[in-house]
Amino acid sequence: MNTLLVAPSPHQKHPITTQRIMLCVLVSLLPAVIAGGYYFGLRAIYLVLLCTIGSVAMEGWCRILMKRSQTISDLSAAVTGMLLALNLPVTIPAWQALIGCFVAIVIVKQLFGGLGQNFANPAIVARIVLMLSFTSNMTTWVIPRYWKSDSDVITGATPLVTGTASYRDLLLGNTGGCIGETCAIALIIGGVYLMIRRIISPSTPLAFIGTVALLNLIAGNDVIYQLLSGGLLLGAFFLATDYVTTPITWKGKLVFGIGCGVMTFLIRQFGGYPEGVSFSILLMNILTPYIDRFTMTHPLGAVKPAKEGKSHA
Repeated sequence: MNTLLVAPSPHQKHPITTQRIMLCVLVSLLPAVIAGGYYFGLRAIYLVLLCTIGSVAMEGWCRILMKRSQTISDLSAAVTGMLLALNLPVTIPAWQALIGCFVAIVIVKQLFGGLGQNFANPAIVARIVLMLSFTSNMTTWVIPRYWKSDSDVITGATPLVTGTASYRDLLLGNTGGCIGETCAIALIIGGVYLMIRRIISPSTPLAFIGTVALLNLIAGNDVIYQLLSGGLLLGAFFLATDYVTTPITWKGKLVFGIGCGVMTFLIRQFGGYPEGVSFSILLMNILTPYIDRFTMTHPLGAVKPAKEGKSHA
């Protein structure tokens, strides 16, 4: 006799797991890690490993203290640690980088319930906390291959500040900046890989980048320069596409990407910071529940319930 099983949807599940998704993200970040190591040396690789291992260890420790099942095998902590490292300057002290890992994993992720419960992207929040707490260290940039420089001056400004970098240098990453944000080609390769594997939807990154391009065109700025410099590509492909903190529907993803693009442009154009990607994504993360509410789909044939107290003939 056949047994009829009654269960809530979804009834058809995709074979891909959280672990496989996170593994694909780690693979997509490798070109940026390699580029960061090439331009900023072994210390860049050290910081990436430190933040990745530190984030995994903190998650494991936190789950033990909370007496909850271990989740380090899903690789989400490793992704958070690697993304945080790629958003840091290579000269930041190791202990400050570990504080960033603590903020991302323990405070933003685990204290809110773990994966799927955090209100904002953990790496973004950690970067902003570090920027506000250790402003000097978070805004000190070294020149590429600084250890080979014959000059006593090894620090410099980012392309968004100087406005003098060539398109070639921006594409290849031969500029100052965070470990993982300078090489546009590496970031584009990683982003395209994620879209081909259907790990991320192109809606948000294209809306984000397209909005920044359009607004800079209207403002008379160098559009290509604005797109290739700073953390725009890193943010658009890897931070604004987080499953947990971004809208679910494709309309919501478009609204989210456009909102990020508008705020990034406004901060860059009129704000006190030359870069606005992190702040814009964080602000839109906070608005995500409201975007989901106004863009949610309705079941076919659904009838809107009548308001209470309304009489019916």
